[in-house]
Amino acid sequence: MDLRDQLKNLFPDHEEQDFQMPKESFKQKEPLVCKFEKKGRNGKPVTLIEGWEGDDKDLKEISKKIKTTLGIGGSEKDGVIIIQGDNRDKIMNILKDMGYKTKRVGG
Repeated sequence: MDLRDQLKNLFPDHEEQDFQMPKESFKQKEPLVCKFEKKGRNGKPVTLIEGWEGDDKDLKEISKKIKTTLGIGGSEKDGVIIIQGDNRDKIMNILKDMGYKTKRVGG
């Protein structure tokens, strides 16, 4: 006798209903840090977006949206999005439109 049968014996008048868990939406606690860097990349400028607290699937979606909107290359790994070139202002506007808080670091 499983738990469901035991509950039916205890509460014979109860009708079983389907239940779905409400989808929990992810909320970023800290702002995403948007900074410019040339060190360690043979002098090539990149924009880094750090501070992601969600899962990698959402990080890839955000990265893809930024790259397709700006038409430039980049990658994402270890919670950091790397975008080619100095595009901090444009990236910050895109993230703001998506509902994320951003913080500019450096010059």
